[in-house]
Amino acid sequence: MAIKTMLFPKRLLTVGCILMLLFFCKQMFDIVFPYTSRKIDVDFLLSKQKIIHLQHYRWSFYLHIFSSMLILAAGLTQFSTYILQRASFIHRWIGKIYTFGILIISAPAALVMAFYANGGWIAKTSFLLLSVLWWYTTWQGWKTIREKNIPLHRIWMIRSYALTFSAITLRMMQASFAAFTEMDLDTTYQMVSWASWMLNLGVAECIIRKKSN
Repeated sequence: MAIKTMLFPKRLLTVGCILMLLFFCKQMFDIVFPYTSRKIDVDFLLSKQKIIHLQHYRWSFYLHIFSSMLILAAGLTQFSTYILQRASFIHRWIGKIYTFGILIISAPAALVMAFYANGGWIAKTSFLLLSVLWWYTTWQGWKTIREKNIPLHRIWMIRSYALTFSAITLRMMQASFAAFTEMDLDTTYQMVSWASWMLNLGVAECIIRKKSN
């Protein structure tokens, strides 16, 4: 009875985290959906009117945003103990979608986009580094599971998803700065371009350390 009582708060916290992640996935869907019109004067693309005529940029942009939405949702399922223990084949197949979606489509497309990022060289450097780290952590996750090194696989995939989730963190930070400060947009974007993924990696390392202990 005492064990069940101790497990209840943990399960409640898990459910809360899942609901929160689902909410953010829905928010990302709402952000991405307007781009299905393929209009070049929608939201973020309004700031890219000087380069939107570049075909390689347009392809990279659409490949990145549409694949990232699927990757964000796919990654959410990969930390479910229930799925892993009772339907491991689902974990494997969704893991392949997540992994190859990043390695083949989304991270390379993000790398191309990084060269044209808003916020000058400060933001460009951040997004270039983020793209490389995103690809690398995901590759290590794939490599370690192929080697059947499950503990290391789990560690690398936690890092990978932390970087995946930086797309959400960045937008949350942007909204917070806009609501509570009077900083100019360029300075804000430069700050959140670094803070969004570095904060997520810091949280990931805390989770990894806690699980290791």
